[in-house]
Amino acid sequence: MLPLYTAFTIGLIGSLHCIGMCGPIAIALPLGSKGFGNRLTGTLLYNLGRIITYGILGSLFGLLGKGFEMAGIQRWVSITAGIMMISWILFPILFHRKFLNLNFGDSAVNSLISKLRKLFGKQSFINLFLIGLLNGLLPCGLVYVAIAGAINTNDPIQGVFFMMLFGIGTLPIMASVSILGNVMSLAVRNKISKIIPVFIITLGIIFIIRGLTLGIPYISPKQEALNPAKEVKIEGSCCSPKSN
Repeated sequence: MLPLYTAFTIGLIGSLHCIGMCGPIAIALPLGSKGFGNRLTGTLLYNLGRIITYGILGSLFGLLGKGFEMAGIQRWVSITAGIMMISWILFPILFHRKFLNLNFGDSAVNSLISKLRKLFGKQSFINLFLIGLLNGLLPCGLVYVAIAGAINTNDPIQGVFFMMLFGIGTLPIMASVSILGNVMSLAVRNKISKIIPVFIITLGIIFIIRGLTLGIPYISPKQEALNPAKEVKIEGSCCSPKSN
């Protein structure tokens, strides 16, 4: 399992990417102009909604990972997830972005966007919270990376923590965008965002190495460590006589 602090790091570094994807939503939030306190409360409620949605997704995909673990195929899931992370970065470069336009859930996404637009029409704390809940469901490459980590936890509770820590990692940048507007120039963001592909490829390599079970402590434990044998000891039974 990846350390939980990895999830926070993914969110913190990946939030630079979030400025481009979810930044327009964060800037356009119906926060009103009743003072800094109201804007801060509304921003926190919006981000709380996102984090709760991420937590629910973490529970579902952590449970899925548990199923993979019980089936004994989690090492192959880890390798596949690593390959997909690397491919997500390299395919647009190698094939001149031709794969970026492949959207398999257009109708669902359009329906989600339509609901978001209706919520933007009314200023209230409840609406801001609901916008956050729905925003957490929008397609996002960084969320998919975090979901891969949640699957790798092999546990629904750990999956919740992983995804919520990912969401908390995005909080500083996303909250700043909502309250202060665009806090970084485009040139600065472009320079810093170059870290993100390197970071994701590194994570993908770690996932692959982990799945190969090379016997490297903490990074790629042996298969026996991933699936420890469960021993049941029966004391005091006729099958385990005690010496006098």
